[in-house]
Amino acid sequence: MCESAVLAVRLVRSFEHRNFKPVFYKDVSLDQTVEEFITFVKQVSTRAGLPLPFKKFDYDTMKIIHGAKTNELVMSLEDDEKLILRDGCRLQACGVANDTEVAFFRMADYEKFKANPKTEW
Repeated sequence: MCESAVLAVRLVRSFEHRNFKPVFYKDVSLDQTVEEFITFVKQVSTRAGLPLPFKKFDYDTMKIIHGAKTNELVMSLEDDEKLILRDGCRLQACGVANDTEVAFFRMADYEKFKANPKTEW
């Protein structure tokens, strides 16, 4: 039996400017691989109503956002080894379940921000 879920994906455009847009997906198969889900989100993120900068951005990495409050407004900079979704892994095996929130971002931007986590207005 293939379990499906509702997932919130936070499209992160800029860590420094705290620029992100949450998008919700219903009936997501938790049996699909991380790569399959990334491909799906990239295709669907071109939908109407999503601002152009979010549609054309080159996202490449997903990370689970834990429910615990953090000082970071976009997502926690901790526990990358546990929370970043690994290629070749099924969503459920990576810890994704119903009502999970996942950040979708560009890894190069995340690494740059993590090295110097300063925000701008």
